[in-house]
Amino acid sequence: MPEPPDPILIRAMEPADLPDLTEAWNQPRAYAGTLQLPYTSLDARQKRFAATPASLTRLVAVIEGKVIGAIGLDRFENRRSHAAQFGIAVHDSYAGRGAGSALIAAVLDLADNWLQLKRIEISAYADNTRAIALYERFGFEREGHYRAYAWRDGAYVDSIAMARLRL
Repeated sequence: MPEPPDPILIRAMEPADLPDLTEAWNQPRAYAGTLQLPYTSLDARQKRFAATPASLTRLVAVIEGKVIGAIGLDRFENRRSHAAQFGIAVHDSYAGRGAGSALIAAVLDLADNWLQLKRIEISAYADNTRAIALYERFGFEREGHYRAYAWRDGAYVDSIAMARLRL
């Protein structure tokens, strides 16, 4: 019989989480799926965290006391105050264990039940089929295709614009 998965705790991100998150975000698959650069230092991440705007909510996933992933929900302002975008990354060694799903479920609960958001947006590299499938499981739909969206690993890559609307 397979062992049950490790329980995943989702909570607010704290400054003490940055060493674990720096390790996670510096993993090859983790940064390749984001707009982050490889080899980002802990000091740079601490400065970025200190400058977090009030519109950004950051949550982390914890397994056995180790922070292994994070999601950030960034609410838009003014005439787009009904909408937000998110970014997510999970440590390579913990991918496929449910942390991404747990993080997205938590951020959508926050958006729907506490922030009264109608629209959540995400973009995913067109070749990141695992991420696209994950977002689609949560009701995100493809809305567009960005050509040569970002420079990654020596080449331009396309991205898929996705959104979930709460009706």
